Amino acid sequence: MKLRSPSTILVTGGSGFIGANFIRYLLGETGQQEHGFAGRVINLDALTYAGNPENLRDIAESAGDRYRFVHGDITDAALLEKLFSEEAIDTVVHFAAESHVDRSIHGPQAFVNTNVMGTFALLEAARKAWIDANGTVRDGVLFHHVSTDEVFGSLGATGYFTETTPYDPRSPYSASKASSDHLVRAYHHTYGLPITLTNCSNNYGPYQFPEKLIPVMILNIKDGKPLPVYGDGKNIRDWLYVEDHNRAVWTVMQGGDTGESYNIGGDNEWENITLVETLCDIVAEELDRDPAETRKLITFVKDRPGHDRRYAIDCSRLKNELGWSQTVDFAQGLRKTVKWYLEHMEWVDGVRTGAYREWVEKNYTAR
Repeated sequence: MKLRSPSTILVTGGSGFIGANFIRYLLGETGQQEHGFAGRVINLDALTYAGNPENLRDIAESAGDRYRFVHGDITDAALLEKLFSEEAIDTVVHFAAESHVDRSIHGPQAFVNTNVMGTFALLEAARKAWIDANGTVRDGVLFHHVSTDEVFGSLGATGYFTETTPYDPRSPYSASKASSDHLVRAYHHTYGLPITLTNCSNNYGPYQFPEKLIPVMILNIKDGKPLPVYGDGKNIRDWLYVEDHNRAVWTVMQGGDTGESYNIGGDNEWENITLVETLCDIVAEELDRDPAETRKLITFVKDRPGHDRRYAIDCSRLKNELGWSQTVDFAQGLRKTVKWYLEHMEWVDGVRTGAYREWVEKNYTAR
């Protein structure tokens, strides 16, 4: 199997949780060559509430001309055309998305704008840059689209999502991601745009914005605040450590079949209530507190509308065809994640207060 060798990768949403970890994975903690990638990364991020340049500040300082940050919106067609032209981009990794289900319920328009129209703008920019008037596609190009298992809807007590599971989105968030998936596939079938697509389960790890379940619970336990759990707490999610996810994305980008999709999962199903109780025990141990007292912080709250009961991914295709497998078990990953948040409270405080935006204004307003 001949592996793809990207030269210049445009990473959208590269200052967010998964995107920043992906860039760190490619460039290494010191900005040096990692995992066979010797090219450049262009990070395009609008720096909305969850995009934090502090996530890559050390990379920006150490990677030299192998890394460029561009403060901009993926819906800006003129900016995209300029970037594709001046940077000779041959690969797109599209992470940028509004992704919080609760926010999508209360404000769905932003999800349609970013997840649907933003993906459309990127696809158009790639099509214009990579496919000539005769329909000839430039050699060595790829548009990789990062999606979610939530597009498949909700599972019962048994069964798994596969690459051929029919789409059945239940929230404005998952509907907007399903729409973007369909657009990506349509551009492949209609125009011949080389694409790969991945649908992943719930990610966790360092740099995740503290509105998602695991960081919320870690920080609330630390601060002695209530731990809100929706409904009866029996909703089940499949948890995947972010570095394992990004290794899978890179594996698909290098060797996945053009036009195909691959599921990325953790083979790691947990009820929400059991996960929260486990986090209570780990954080209590790290802070030398009584686990029984931390569990008393658990508070059951009214379930959210359209709350899917269970997600579970069958990632056997990725394992069997491309040789990927998870390397971080959940006990190890949770412990690493808890330690990271407790040791990076300056980062947490900056995110909570928006203080990091002063650095954005100082460093990037003129770029």
